[in-house]
Amino acid sequence: MDFTLTDDQRMFRDSVERMARAELAEGAAERARTSHFPREVAQRFAEAGLLGITLDPADGGQGGSLVDAILAIQTVAEVCPRSGDVVQAGNFGPIRTFWEYASPEQKARFLPDLLAGRTSISLGMTEPDAGSAVTELRTSARDDGDHWIVDGQKIFGTHSAEADVFLVYVRFGPGVEGIGSLLIEKGTPGFEIGRPSGFMNGEDWAPLYFSGCRVAKTNTLLGPGGFKKQIAGFNVERLGNASRAVACGRHAFNVARDYALTRRQFGRPLCEFQGLQWKFAEMATKLDAAQLLLMRAAVNAGEGLPSAHETAMAKFACNEAGFFAANEALQVMGGHGFSQESTVQYCMRRTRGWQIAGGSTEILKNRIAEGVFGRRFSQRAPRAEAAE
Repeated sequence: MDFTLTDDQRMFRDSVERMARAELAEGAAERARTSHFPREVAQRFAEAGLLGITLDPADGGQGGSLVDAILAIQTVAEVCPRSGDVVQAGNFGPIRTFWEYASPEQKARFLPDLLAGRTSISLGMTEPDAGSAVTELRTSARDDGDHWIVDGQKIFGTHSAEADVFLVYVRFGPGVEGIGSLLIEKGTPGFEIGRPSGFMNGEDWAPLYFSGCRVAKTNTLLGPGGFKKQIAGFNVERLGNASRAVACGRHAFNVARDYALTRRQFGRPLCEFQGLQWKFAEMATKLDAAQLLLMRAAVNAGEGLPSAHETAMAKFACNEAGFFAANEALQVMGGHGFSQESTVQYCMRRTRGWQIAGGSTEILKNRIAEGVFGRRFSQRAPRAEAAE
């Protein structure tokens, strides 16, 4: 399988790198310390065509491939890890699921501001009692003529403290077939964004409360029976997660490598100590191996959605490699890497979160095993045998 970049892809990557180094390298550590979504960066990226890379030009996108979007995320994140999140938010995650299934009217209403960096979209999936077991969600949507009446709660949504529109998983009826999704805008009566809380990486999230929230049926993204389509779209989000994880690991690797070349202890540079050489050899190998799995999933997806099996393998490998590299890079740099002035400690905290978000490493391993054995393995407790 040939993962060699085309001439156009190399030119695109190089132009993104030039912009990132010129405009984002300075201030990267400061951005990593802020909890706010950097909208000014989003608007700059919109001007540069880095939002909506994979979306159809007829909808305001760039008509590029998943590989193009991954190149943009990783090139930016290797220079400024926090800004990589902006490219992710403008190409993967809920915006891609929205574009995949939205009606022309919905696209016309929401996409222009999203692709211009003026607004942002957040995913409302996780609930207090429905995390990895997402099909146990309780947020309900009751039919009321031209509207749905929504009641429930969501937690842990990325950018949820500041988003303008939310792609919310709801239950229209019983079972998996009763699950679909709605587009709920900030300010809708009956919808309240709670007090922000902080993640370990310094970013904020806010609980979402729905109490008698009236949502017009024109804001239905996927009705009953839409759950499987939503999860298929979610595979793209996982590739975005994986892209940032390995890129943040590589950012930390590069910072630590430069440090090891110049920092002297016991009369010689750190890079001359075999113990540290082995650390860098392991980091380089894990990062390259993870990157290959990521590219395989993206290339094989073509113009469609990536497969669940290849996506699970890519995200698992990238999450593990990214955290390993960032953690080892911090260890190499000692107090300098542990300092808030360094982006290395931010990368370590950031990659640790991605081992949970978007599908935990344990859930991913379950999915990989299903691909290995060609069958599904339910994680639910077996039902008690009926009494004879």
